[in-house]
Amino acid sequence: MTRLASAFAKGHPALVTFITAGDGDTAANLDALVEGGADVIELGMPFTDPMADGPAIQAANLRSLGAGTTTRDVLMIANEFRERHPDVPLVLMGYANPMVRRGPEWFAGECKGCGVDGVICVDLAPEEDPDLGPALREAGVNFIRLATPTTDAARLPAVLEGSGGFLYYVSVAGITGQQQAALDSIEQAVARLKAATDLPVAVGFGVRTPEQAAAIARVSDGVVVGSALVELVAQHGERAPEKLRELTAALAKAVHSAREGAL
Repeated sequence: MTRLASAFAKGHPALVTFITAGDGDTAANLDALVEGGADVIELGMPFTDPMADGPAIQAANLRSLGAGTTTRDVLMIANEFRERHPDVPLVLMGYANPMVRRGPEWFAGECKGCGVDGVICVDLAPEEDPDLGPALREAGVNFIRLATPTTDAARLPAVLEGSGGFLYYVSVAGITGQQQAALDSIEQAVARLKAATDLPVAVGFGVRTPEQAAAIARVSDGVVVGSALVELVAQHGERAPEKLRELTAALAKAVHSAREGAL
């Protein structure tokens, strides 16, 4: 069983956490997420035009790029993470330009060599992906696709084709960290998606508190939290690992116990 498959087969929903590479002490921040109980780690690749991201992650991208972070640095961070945490799934999340500018095969090979389990490319539609997805799959790296509230039944098969690891459901038609969809709409969407795929469905965008995470965990296979964690990095600097560990522990407890006692 792969690391990603194991993360979603623990008998409880999975907590997926996100921070941006190169923003603060990334290694210490990643370790804090693991120590707090995150099941899957998403590591953001900084990009100049992060169109899907809200103000918190936009600012993190700018801080990281301002510090000189490169794609090579991100891969080095991933490689060192894998050495420290051989069993924790790591997913790179970002935009197409940094992933394909040296060639999809190069990027896929680097991901495999660094122990990356999956890649999320936010701005590459399946209909426009003749190269990156196939290269990643050939290298044994899951290409994790996004479904949204506007992904209708006619288009869903194209989204699911070649997708692996888990399906990321973007719960709002908007940017990260700004709003949360109504729970009823999330439940209906997850049910629709799970009827079409055997992949776990993780829900993200707009999840900030343990209470919100628990509510979503009751109706999904996983919950993604990003902006709330990225904000802690911006606010606390060198003390960010301590704060990240605390919030992650609270989120993990809420997500992992969300279905206890449920009939």
